[in-house]
Amino acid sequence: MISLRFNKLFRNCCSLYKKKLIRHSSTEKQTKIKVNNIEINYLKVGNGPQTLLLLPGTLGSIFTDFKPQIDTLNREKYTIVAWDPPGYGFSRPPDRNFPPEYFYNDADYAISLMKSLQIDKYSLLGWSDGGITALIMASKAVDSVEKLIVWGSNAYVTEKDVELYEKIRDIENWSPRMRQQFIELYGKKYFSDTWNAWVDYFQVVLKENGGDICREALSKINAPTLILHGAQDPLVPMEHPVYLHKKIKYGSLKIYPEGKHNIHLRYAELFNSEVDDFLAKD
Repeated sequence: MISLRFNKLFRNCCSLYKKKLIRHSSTEKQTKIKVNNIEINYLKVGNGPQTLLLLPGTLGSIFTDFKPQIDTLNREKYTIVAWDPPGYGFSRPPDRNFPPEYFYNDADYAISLMKSLQIDKYSLLGWSDGGITALIMASKAVDSVEKLIVWGSNAYVTEKDVELYEKIRDIENWSPRMRQQFIELYGKKYFSDTWNAWVDYFQVVLKENGGDICREALSKINAPTLILHGAQDPLVPMEHPVYLHKKIKYGSLKIYPEGKHNIHLRYAELFNSEVDDFLAKD
């Protein structure tokens, strides 16, 4: 059942990519910058006074995850930075690995990226795993992170969550259409190995850390935070955004009743409007 729902979610994403007008992306130039010991691939567009850093989800990359935002957010209001985390997209080598501290490592790299770009103040938009990284960033770079927007994210996993991941471990059970974009980006072996390693990581987190990913970070977040969530998300049950809302001191919660894991793609216009409204508030 979960595989069918996951495949349907992906089909919705693909149709949305095709329907969206391409305003800028055909001419956008991604580039690389050395951050610590890794060549990080990133995109920087716009010249607005508010800087946004977009953080993708598992195996995600700049345009697979954020095309509707990059194409349509107002570039006179925002300077938009999007990155491929280490081991994802075009920030390879190295291959992606999943040590116990991997989310904290990503947060450190993202903070260092913004320092390398000489950007002192910025807001974060993080989807799924990218939202977890954003939560940790906001707890560490307190003086730099102005506002925080996360969706499809969680600070811990439960046994039920990991069971959901196990049901979609085997990429052969994914629809051919769903597999193809990742195979084109990564090759089948890297895609499969990395996805399996991701599922293994959460098994370890559950068994060795009681499911905790970043609970301790939440109380350290001082930035105003908008938590968005699809009530029908097949991967992140409703208890997770409720928990984030409870634990983040300046958090607000908005639910999309029919939304799934990809609300920023499925409801891109509404989502972007929510982002605009939140970022405009004092």
